[in-house]
Amino acid sequence: MAEKGTLPLDDIRVIEMGQLLAGPFCGQLLGDFGAEIIKVEDPATGDPMRQWGREKPYGISLWWPVVARNKKSVTANLRTNEGQDLIKQLVASADVLIENFRPGTLEKWGLSPDELWAINPRLIITRVSGYGQTGPYASQAGYGAIGEAMGGIRYVTGDPNSPPARAGVSLGDSLAATFAALGTLVALHNVGRTGKGQVVDSAIYEAVLALMESLLPEWQIAGYQRERTGTVLPNVSPSNVYPTLDGEMILIAGNGDNVFNRLAAVMGQPELSTDERYGSHSARGAHMEELDLIIAKWSVGFTGDDLLKILSDGGVPAGRIFRAKDMFADPHFAARDAIVRLAHPELGEFAMQNVFPRLSDTPGTVRHVGPKLGEHNKEIYQGVLGLDDDIMSTLQSAGII
Repeated sequence: MAEKGTLPLDDIRVIEMGQLLAGPFCGQLLGDFGAEIIKVEDPATGDPMRQWGREKPYGISLWWPVVARNKKSVTANLRTNEGQDLIKQLVASADVLIENFRPGTLEKWGLSPDELWAINPRLIITRVSGYGQTGPYASQAGYGAIGEAMGGIRYVTGDPNSPPARAGVSLGDSLAATFAALGTLVALHNVGRTGKGQVVDSAIYEAVLALMESLLPEWQIAGYQRERTGTVLPNVSPSNVYPTLDGEMILIAGNGDNVFNRLAAVMGQPELSTDERYGSHSARGAHMEELDLIIAKWSVGFTGDDLLKILSDGGVPAGRIFRAKDMFADPHFAARDAIVRLAHPELGEFAMQNVFPRLSDTPGTVRHVGPKLGEHNKEIYQGVLGLDDDIMSTLQSAGII
């Protein structure tokens, strides 16, 4: 067992060369558990995420401190031989390199897997892209939204009478990054057994596809095509958002037989459990709309607080549709430290989501918010690579760092 207070990945060095979200979120996940994340940014502009998510009147990104938390920032112009040479020097002592450029970019820069493995054969090269490193679409520009469409999630999301909708977050990018982090950890485990690095190839569309449950065999075997069903899942009832007296949005999930029996009881309508229209899972699915109307007619007679207490006391799963302000006020979020607060050099106290998943003996931590551009040039280039002041000055004057 690791010593108390140690982080499980604190012996891992990661070079993060990606930008925006898919690559950097992978780095964030690894950094949360202690990996040293050396983020390489363009010296002129840095990662575009430094400008994304700005909110007036602050004029600075409120997204960057989250996705770049726990990372060290160095600058290098990767379009130059000198910048590429800095990466080759860093690779010698690294365990992982993360990138999410268009496939072929590393090769164009003289940083192909074979060239990097010649320097460090144990290196894990984690590559996140829209379509993967192979196949007829590999060279095309791939964004998260396109991967969501191709992977199937967009078609089944939204109101059936409207065009396909999207989630209000970058779902495809985050899924590809999460699978990339999983693949990286698997590859690191394998290095311990074989001493040999490999490529982790995480495509956004395939990450989304992995989420799509039985979509493929439903079509292949049953000829059934899933369609958009709005706020519900096909044939799963009751499981919807219901109105209350004070305008709260309460989601009730009472679709299991035993749970529905409890719901009918707390509604004061136990006869619903034996009604042939609602007495089984398939029957409730077939009569979803009329059952939702019955429940809504009942729920609207209570405030949100009262309704939740009635349902909780009756053993029926239910909850509010949370917004950010609800999360800050909720006692369960507080009891589990789901929100962590750090010091931001310009904004003061800065709240963000805490590390997940939770480990009982070696939990991850958020140690600092996203760094300033090039904040760790001296620490890494001089402390790790041993470059002297003259070389650093020359690199800086030439715009390499």
